[in-house]
Amino acid sequence: MAGWTAAPPSCESGDHDPELLLRMLCHEFRTPVVALAALTRALADERGPLTPDDRRELAALARDQADHLQQVLRQVVAASTGALDPAAAPEPTVPLGRILPQVAALVPAERLRAGTTRRAGACPVPARRTRQVLLNLVQNALRHGPPDGVVGVFAALRGPGLTILVTDEGADPEPVVEALRRPAPGAGLSGLGLWIVRRLLAVDGGRVTARGLRPRGVGVEVVLPVTRPAGPPPAGGPVGG
Repeated sequence: MAGWTAAPPSCESGDHDPELLLRMLCHEFRTPVVALAALTRALADERGPLTPDDRRELAALARDQADHLQQVLRQVVAASTGALDPAAAPEPTVPLGRILPQVAALVPAERLRAGTTRRAGACPVPARRTRQVLLNLVQNALRHGPPDGVVGVFAALRGPGLTILVTDEGADPEPVVEALRRPAPGAGLSGLGLWIVRRLLAVDGGRVTARGLRPRGVGVEVVLPVTRPAGPPPAGGPVGG
């Protein structure tokens, strides 16, 4: 099935409607809360001993998710002034490799397949927007794929862009394709995360496509324009299991 590319959502499509703002904020609270719950359960789990390095890594991931939640809370405070607009404040950049472990933490280790090339991991990306995009896509894959299905997160430099692919083992890509077609979010929280993804990517000139995979599965691909770093690739290996 051919992929469908989302056009950037208009900033005049009711973004500052109070009901829409409330739904957006409720949606964006969900992912960091789920991630924090999973990380704290892992820290408290006594069935398998954790090494000091494991505990430090889990604590660092929990801190990152807490920081993300604080950013969402700041959006709540500022929403009435229009500061929920993703372009309202300057966005610091970080290497993509700094964000991927935060995203992977949402997925149980036995269900995760992830990897990035070294150059892709070193690519600078807008920190908050990219993290929010990937958290929404992974959470979407977890909700709509099979309960025990594998979720994939892969990144590579291809042509002029940074490509990030999130996959699940769902049977039908049409709900995702349909959600990406909507010029405005539907009622409730259904499809809202994909609408937010489009809105965030539009700020950076990115795009998102959805397609069916063979023999089975759904892939959502994000492409961000990047300036390739000069010089040899940085040290380090692929991310993920």
